[in-house]
Amino acid sequence: MAKVELKKPVVEEISAAIEGAQSVVLVDYRGLTVEQDTELRKQLREAGVTYKVYKNTMMNFAFKGTDCEALAPYLAGPSAVAISTEDATAPARILCKFAKTATALEVKGGIVEGVAYDAKGIENVSKIPSREELLSKLLGSIQSPITNFARVMNQLAEKGGASECAAAETPVAEEAPAAEEAPAAE
Repeated sequence: MAKVELKKPVVEEISAAIEGAQSVVLVDYRGLTVEQDTELRKQLREAGVTYKVYKNTMMNFAFKGTDCEALAPYLAGPSAVAISTEDATAPARILCKFAKTATALEVKGGIVEGVAYDAKGIENVSKIPSREELLSKLLGSIQSPITNFARVMNQLAEKGGASECAAAETPVAEEAPAAEEAPAAE
C-alpha cells in the first residue's frame, strides 16, 4: 500500500472534525506527565471537546482551503489539536486554565468562530464566559426585578394587605391657589 493511501484517512478524519467546528486550538504538549495529560483529556472530554495528537503534515493538508489554514505557521514541533463544535470558548478556557498549573503545556494559537488568534488572543478568548454562564447571568438580571416585586407584594400581604396600607396613607388634598388672569394687551 502506498504511503498516500495510508495518510488519506487521517487527513479526512481531521477535515471532518474541523468542518463544523466553532473553535480549533493548537497546543504544544511536550513535557506533560501522563497524569497531567490524562487529567487534561478528561476535562476536555467532559466539555465536549475533541483532543488529539496528529502529525503536523497531516493537519497542514487538512487545514488547506479552510479557516484553519491560518494555523499553518503554528505547526512546528509536537502539536495537539482541541476541537469544539458546541462551545466556541471551551477549548481556550480549559487549555489556558490548565496551562497555568501545568507550565509545560503551551498554547500556540487557534481559530474561534472563523477568526485566527495567536497565543495571547486565545488567552483573551479564554476569559470569555461560556454560553451557559452568560445565559444564566441574563436570566438572573431579568428575574431580579420580578423577584423584588414579588417580595414587596408578599410583605404587603403579610402586613394586612394593600387596602389597609392605602387607607393609612390617604393623601391630604391641598387646594391650589386660583390662577389670576393676566390683563389682555391691546
